[in-house]
Amino acid sequence: MNACDAKMLSTLIGAVGSDRLGASIDSALRSTLGFDMSCGYLFRFNQPPILIHNGYNNSVPEKTLNAYIRGGYLLDPFYVACINNHPAGLWRMSDLAPDSFFSSGFSISRDLHPCVSSEHGTLIEEIGFIIPVQSRVAIVYSLMRSLKKGAFLTREMKVLETLAPVINALLELHCRLNYSDFYTDTENTDARSEDAFVHILQGRLTETQRYIAKLILQGHSSTSIAAVLKISEGTVKVHKHNIYQRLEISTNAELFRLFIGYLTGPL
Repeated sequence: MNACDAKMLSTLIGAVGSDRLGASIDSALRSTLGFDMSCGYLFRFNQPPILIHNGYNNSVPEKTLNAYIRGGYLLDPFYVACINNHPAGLWRMSDLAPDSFFSSGFSISRDLHPCVSSEHGTLIEEIGFIIPVQSRVAIVYSLMRSLKKGAFLTREMKVLETLAPVINALLELHCRLNYSDFYTDTENTDARSEDAFVHILQGRLTETQRYIAKLILQGHSSTSIAAVLKISEGTVKVHKHNIYQRLEISTNAELFRLFIGYLTGPL
């Protein structure tokens, strides 16, 4: 370790527990690679996330951020990975996302997702460090780059992977100091759908129907839902028909509009 590295590490350690940590990590990483935005969230099943680092550089409207924290996060592949106890490591969002995610309402909605085109598809590639702290609770620190500048290269990912132990240790200690109540005494539950989906879907669906609606909203195709539930695609289609009837809608797009209407409406 040279003097420059030692000074940078000292700055990072000194920022633990303060609101400077995220910006300090950003600064350290920018000496290695370029990115446009960053963010850090503490995720827990059935709880709104805590934004532990806002590196959106004032490019995300407050309304969008509020809608994400109110419930948009439920469709985020990083959140879904965390509450399913995904292995720690550095991951591309594209590797975590369901098969129809990038044509889903969440992926293409500026109302819920901070980094997308208003026309179609993401304009940003997102990669994130998943840092589990206990069952169904994890920290995610993400870096985002405009696709106009090119996706993150394999060699850049490898450099970041070598830094993962330091980043993980800093963020885990930071969260234990500042947010320990968030993940102590977590509820040990086998519930498949968060309470927010019960309210959003107006309480008119059975548990299985809510779970299937959740998978649709998260970007799963009928084929993917059938694989997750270990049922036939025909059975999935029957469930979808019944969901649409109960909610008085007829398409996935209308289901998403119901979801987004709840999140962007009055509290």
